[in-house]
Parts: sequence; structure tokens; C-alpha cells
Amino acid sequence: MSLGLGLKVKSIEGDRRLVERARRLDRELLLALEKARKRTAQVAPPGPRCSPQHVVRWVEPAALCDELLLPLEHSPRGGARLLLTGLHACGDLSVALLRHFCCCPEVVALASVGCCYMKLSDPGGYPLSQWVAALPGCELSYRLREGACHALEEYAGRLQSAGPGLRSHCYRAALETVIRRAQPTLRRPGVQGIPRVHELKIEEYVQRGLQRVGLDPQLPLSLAALQAQQAQENRVVAFFSLALLLAPLVETLILLDRLLHLQEQGFHAELLPIFSPELSPRNLALVATKRPLGQAFSVLETEDG
Repeated sequence: MSLGLGLKVKSIEGDRRLVERARRLDRELLLALEKARKRTAQVAPPGPRCSPQHVVRWVEPAALCDELLLPLEHSPRGGARLLLTGLHACGDLSVALLRHFCCCPEVVALASVGCCYMKLSDPGGYPLSQWVAALPGCELSYRLREGACHALEEYAGRLQSAGPGLRSHCYRAALETVIRRAQPTLRRPGVQGIPRVHELKIEEYVQRGLQRVGLDPQLPLSLAALQAQQAQENRVVAFFSLALLLAPLVETLILLDRLLHLQEQGFHAELLPIFSPELSPRNLALVATKRPLGQAFSVLETEDG
């Protein structure tokens, strides 16, 4: 947006390490663009390029963030007009962007691609719309919201190839039984990816998984019990596949709830598939403006001219 469209962009990220990495990537891209321009003499020199301004800031879901609303510089016309963009805005961050759009007159447009639905506050993050809230049984469990984040198209390819990577589901289920037996209060711990799972024996995977969640990897294990669980591998894959069939339905409900929330307040909003879900499973963008979309785009074209 900054280098391609010449827009003034402010990027907000809570992790300082990621901000430093983004700044480094900006510098590398500017150097690459300058080298490409020099190699292609027939291309007219571009106008001045300005990198995004990167800010280290944590956005609280329940409070308005002043940093989001401060323009890069004072508008010569005396009024800032801001577009909020969330690219894979995790959990409550997507809800925070909607709240800023609704409450702040400076924000005239929104483009949001959400992710990590299981991290939504409950209640508070869903449902947002009155229409969905009035539906009987509209609640979504953690398990359903977590399932909505999976890549259905990618997993279908894995099923067709029937590769050994499918073994990870059975191994993870076996690890969960060991964790709950060792520490019953530890529920749904994040194990992260363990590399080359299909090359590990089930007991090796369990030991590495225990270490990942802060438990003693040398806990006594029943090898016979683990092998009996491994024998259920095909049934675990079948169960996971059936659960995954609900993923598009759950994601659609969450996104339609956000769309309806905006429309109930009189804003103009659409859900747009911006690329193939095979490239990324989170391919639906919630786009909203405070005037009809066609008028909003025509105003932008007038200002650019």
C-alpha cells in the first residue's frame, strides 16, 4: 500500500522483534526496487517512495487505541480520513478494528481479514450482531472455533495422498491423554509443530510434546497403551476429517456476524474472497465504508486526480 499505491501507512505491532524485522524488510525492498529501476532505463523514475511507519504498540480489545487514530501528518484539509486494515488480525484484534471503525469519525473505511477465532473473548468477541445473538444455540465452543481456522483445501490434498503426515493427529491425541493424566488442570496446551513427526516413534513424540508444554519428558509411559492408541490412527483421522467438514460453516457464521453487526449500525459492508483459499485458507476480507462503496471509491479517484 505504501510503496505500490503511494499511501501513507502506519503499521502497529505489539512485538518489537517483528517490528525490527519489518523495518529491515522495508529497507531491503527499497534497495531491490532501486536496483530494478536502474536496470530498466526505459521505465520513468517513480515518485518519492515512503516506507510504512512502524509502531510498537499493544492494542487492547476493549479500549480505543489513540495510536491507531493518529495520522502520519496533519491533513492540509483539517481532517484526517483513515482506512483501518487488519491482515490476519488475530482473535480480538479483529473485533477491536470493528470497534474503532464504528466509534471513530476519522475512520472512514475498513478492510479486515481475521484469523485465530478460538482466541476470541467469550463473551465479547462473538456474537457481535443482534441478529445472531437472538438465534437459539448460537454459541460456539472453543473446539468449533479452533476447527474453523484449519485449511480445508490443504487437508483434502493430504487425505488424497494418504501420506504419513496424517499420523500427527493420532500422536497429538495420545499426547493429550498423557498430559491430562499427569496434570488434569492443563487443558489444550499449545504444543506447536514438532518437526518430522512421521519419522518419530509415538513415545518419542510424546516425550518431546511433554517438554514443549513444560512437563517432565521422562514421565513413566505405558508403551502398550500408546501402541494401542496408535492402532486407532485411521479412526482418529476419520474423526478429525468429519470435524473439519464443519470448518467453513463455523467461519461463515463468525464472519456473517461481523458483517451484520456493521450493517445493523447503518454501515456499508461486504465479504469478498480476495484470492484462492488454496493460497491461504483465510481468504475472505470484510470490507466496510461509511458511505456506499461505489461513492467511496469515486471519492478516492477524485482525490488521486
